[in-house]
Amino acid sequence: EVQLVESGGGLVQAGGSLRLSCLASGFTFGSATIGWYRQAPGKERDRVSCIRTRDGDPFYSDSVNGRFTISSDKAKNTVYLQMNSLKPEDTAIYYCAVDLHGSSCYFGYGMDYYGKGTLVTVSS
Repeated sequence: EVQLVESGGGLVQAGGSLRLSCLASGFTFGSATIGWYRQAPGKERDRVSCIRTRDGDPFYSDSVNGRFTISSDKAKNTVYLQMNSLKPEDTAIYYCAVDLHGSSCYFGYGMDYYGKGTLVTVSS
C-alpha cells in the first residue's frame, strides 16, 4: 500500500522558514517522481515542486523558485521541501504526491497518489 505522510507544517511569520517532510512507503522510492502541491482556501491545487528521486533533478514553480528547495534522502525514503522567505500568499495545505513510473509532475499532469497534507500558515 502506497503511503505518503507529510509533516512540518505550522504557523510562521512572513520572512520565516519551514521544512516540510514527506515520508514515503509502499513503492520503490528510487524510481519515482515525488512532488509537492498546495491548495489555498478557495483555490485549486497547484504544483509547487517536483523531484526525480533517481537523479535529483528538481522543478520549481515560478512562484517559489529561488525561495524553496526540494531534496530527497533515499536512505530515509523521505522528500523534503525547505521553504525560506515565506510570504502570506504561501499559506495553504501542502500535499506530497507520487508518480510511480513517470515524470507527470514535470508536465503538470496528475499524480498517482497524494498524501493527506500539512497546513502552512504565514502571517503578515
